[in-house]
Amino acid sequence: SLRGSWRLRSGNGSVSLRAEVPGCVHTALLCRGLIQDPYYRFNDVMYRWISLDNWTYSRTFKTPFDVRKWQKVNLVFEGVDTVAQILLNNVTLGRTDNMFNRYSFDITSVIQEVNFVEVRFLSAVSYAAEQSRCHKAHSIPPACPPPVQKGECHVNFIRKEQCSFSWDWGPSFPTQGIWKDVRIEAYNHYHLMYFSLTPFFVKSAQQWCLEVESIFDVVSSKPVAGLVTVNIPKLQTQQTFSVKLQPGEGSIVLLVNINKVRSSAVEAWWPNGHGKQTGYNMTTTFMMEAGCQIEKFSKVYFRTVELVQEPIPGSPGLSFYFRINGRPIFIKGSNWIPADSFQDRVTYDTLRLLLKSAADANMNALRVWGGGVYEQDEFYDICDEIGIMIWQDFMFACALYPTDQNYLESVRAEVSHQVRRLKSHPSIILWSGNNENEAALASNWFSIPYADIGVYIKDYVMLYVKNIREIVLTEDKSRPFVASSPTNGLESVKEGWLSRDPYDTHYGDTHFYDYNSDCWNWTVYPKTRFASEYGFQSWPSFSTIEKVSSPEDWSYTSNFSLHRQHHEGGNIQMLQEIGRHFKLPQSPDPVKQFKDMIYLTQVMQAQCIKTETEFYRFSQSEIINGEGHTMGALYWQLNDIWQAPSWASLEYGGKWKLLHYFAQNFFAPLLPVAYEDKGMLHIYGVSDLHADHKLTLRVVVHAWSSLEPVCTLAKEGVTVKAQSAVPIYKESISDLLERCRNCTRRSCVITFCLVGEDGLRSPTNHYFLSSLKDAVGLGKTHLSASVSQQDDLYMFVLQTTAIAPFVSLDVGNIKGRFSDNGFLMTEKKKMVVFYPWEPTSVEELESSLILTSLLDVV
Repeated sequence: SLRGSWRLRSGNGSVSLRAEVPGCVHTALLCRGLIQDPYYRFNDVMYRWISLDNWTYSRTFKTPFDVRKWQKVNLVFEGVDTVAQILLNNVTLGRTDNMFNRYSFDITSVIQEVNFVEVRFLSAVSYAAEQSRCHKAHSIPPACPPPVQKGECHVNFIRKEQCSFSWDWGPSFPTQGIWKDVRIEAYNHYHLMYFSLTPFFVKSAQQWCLEVESIFDVVSSKPVAGLVTVNIPKLQTQQTFSVKLQPGEGSIVLLVNINKVRSSAVEAWWPNGHGKQTGYNMTTTFMMEAGCQIEKFSKVYFRTVELVQEPIPGSPGLSFYFRINGRPIFIKGSNWIPADSFQDRVTYDTLRLLLKSAADANMNALRVWGGGVYEQDEFYDICDEIGIMIWQDFMFACALYPTDQNYLESVRAEVSHQVRRLKSHPSIILWSGNNENEAALASNWFSIPYADIGVYIKDYVMLYVKNIREIVLTEDKSRPFVASSPTNGLESVKEGWLSRDPYDTHYGDTHFYDYNSDCWNWTVYPKTRFASEYGFQSWPSFSTIEKVSSPEDWSYTSNFSLHRQHHEGGNIQMLQEIGRHFKLPQSPDPVKQFKDMIYLTQVMQAQCIKTETEFYRFSQSEIINGEGHTMGALYWQLNDIWQAPSWASLEYGGKWKLLHYFAQNFFAPLLPVAYEDKGMLHIYGVSDLHADHKLTLRVVVHAWSSLEPVCTLAKEGVTVKAQSAVPIYKESISDLLERCRNCTRRSCVITFCLVGEDGLRSPTNHYFLSSLKDAVGLGKTHLSASVSQQDDLYMFVLQTTAIAPFVSLDVGNIKGRFSDNGFLMTEKKKMVVFYPWEPTSVEELESSLILTSLLDVV
């Protein structure tokens, strides 16, 4: 391995330093104290010079073996970011121009006892501009990002993380560096390059079988024969195959039948909340006549996936849902973006924390969005282990792309490398060609004259269908593929891969954003088959912002607050959305006002996405006016790339926003959901459980002015059906208010939950009968908390003297999460557990705790 210490110098040699590989120029400069934190204040713009320079990585290394003993020696880069010339001992081995590709250079004739390797980078920004200039055929929009993003231009001309040139939630840091492993490989006879496992369930035989694919580079001049043994001890399955490898690069595919007796005992891999994620240890041994033996240890998982698109009675169009192991699964989750602008800072622990937080909020899926990176192996390993299904985009987003020969060849290599690398992961359930590019053409985002549109459609089909789709279908027969998101699925295919309206609710998936309507009004949301993107912005906590700002920045209208907002008009949209239902903060103390604003943006975001997600969940079993059977809700977005206002529910560093706590409830396996229609209150029982349950629905009405309920109703023997959403209660609001005397829409609030035998219980949900700014009887409350330790956990006992909406516990920079947060407190006492992610103490928690409820906002 050539990991470790390299030399790094700037284009003219004026800056020279030691740099770690894997790594990038920015983190190397930061590490050596030559720049401040790139995320601090306005540094994203101040440090533009770094990505405009051409940097060179170099090092010497001793060859750790006798070169003469090996038929072939390769220098392998798992990832080069992005445009570089690679030299060994002053001989140019080749060039790189694709961050997502693996590069292997034959150095058999160049390697010596002591070697000097150089990677000469070219600025990604100037390369992209040059590529665009050279593309004479027709322009490829968009040329530049909107000015509010403070980004770089022509990112669609370089095969690099698209959001590294800026996005509407992230900064522009077009990195240069060796971002993944680099090593020397030496071998005789043959070498294993890729190894993958694909399980299939053979219905006719009622038996699992396993396709084991190995891709080799055979260097001997004649075929190499030998035996391959596959052993899965737990399943009492062992098979030996005799194989013959032809010279050159080639693959062998072995079909392993799982022992018939054990096949029925195979425990399948299930998504989070639907069963276990059982994996089986497997050993594959290659014993070839040339005497060189390879032993491969892997974990094999058994699961099937189907994307079902078929007619629905009473509805035009087609369904769009996933069946895992033959069972329809409602997809609950979010969208994943890169966890950092500098990939070398994304450690296993970073990924584990974010993904575990997704699972802890009852998510079972994430979409790896097409403007970032194909994630590292560990990302998918963790998803396999904790049951997070992955919708995997290819890395093309919100743009049109060139289709010249060189570009297509690079993309083809990228796609086949990534599919081979990733296809053994049971967590990946779908390949998707791009993000929003079908929609970009259909809705003509880039104002292409009608006469020219044909050229772009041809390009689109060439790239995503004739190239990407072709390779995916050849390399992986076990998963569905869609060309874009949003798309109309089979209907888009029928319309020549480009549908008239990719947002049509009767087909495929939709993306939906609306910042002008009232987000508490469920009627504005599309009753779609599958909601793969939707969301609202909020600000991250003050403790997160504080790290990258100075006191003069701490106001909602400061230059800093404007600078960090990369979505046009975003800060004003948040104010408008808050103003519909809450009083805006008026504190004379500017810092207090800023903190109140942050709190309200988080309350607003959580309440908006709760309303929208509950709408998608209660629409799963019904068709109304030809629309419904919604089978997926992935809100935009899970995580953050830096400290700024965004659509995320997890802040940079992993802290849970109020939205993430709400998600834990609105994605709960069992949930009562209320909505109002024409003066009627409807409550649905939503369930992801695999069996029907007879439950009691408890509906409690509170006056804002008292902790004692005004009236309580218990409806017993309510049947909540397995994996569906059924109406379980309805009453006109006027009857309800009359029944609960002294109540008006403004003076009362409804809470409700489902309770069953053996401790089965839903979260308590709430329904507001009016905006909280109009609420009558909400009085100042005294909130207090006492903290105690129990084993590794901390107990917070909260007390209140009056009803408190949106009670938030914040312990600043202490890493960890609460069992519940942002809740409506209708009882004198409530216990909340704190799960620490690092050692802390009662004293530390007590001194950091800030308790806020809606009534603390002035």
